Amino acid sequence: MKRLLAPVFVILALVSAAVPLSAHHSWPVDMSRLVTVKGTVVEFTWENPHPMSTLEVRADDGKAEKWSVGGPAINRMEANGWSKTTVRPGDVITGIGYQYSNGQKIVRLERVVLANGRELRVYGR
Repeated sequence: MKRLLAPVFVILALVSAAVPLSAHHSWPVDMSRLVTVKGTVVEFTWENPHPMSTLEVRADDGKAEKWSVGGPAINRMEANGWSKTTVRPGDVITGIGYQYSNGQKIVRLERVVLANGRELRVYGR
């Protein structure tokens, strides 16, 4: 019986180690060009896996559009100077990053310019 249990435990250990790896993912963005989105923060959520802001942006035709912009995990953003109070509803910010490849109005941020002109990166200084 002991001979049978050892391989079972090894397999279970390998499978359980692989599960967290499958949870990690990359953003489905078009890395060929940066986009810039400037708008008023409607909502800011400070939670994992990605803190996200919803912006109301004025399109070229004057109509309001909702854009979602977000960064990496909280610990990485904190390492780059962010906190849960960095961005608040009503703030006007400019997000620079990469848009979803399928055209959705979702941006993986590289950096943000706050209303006071301060620039914050999300993936390094």
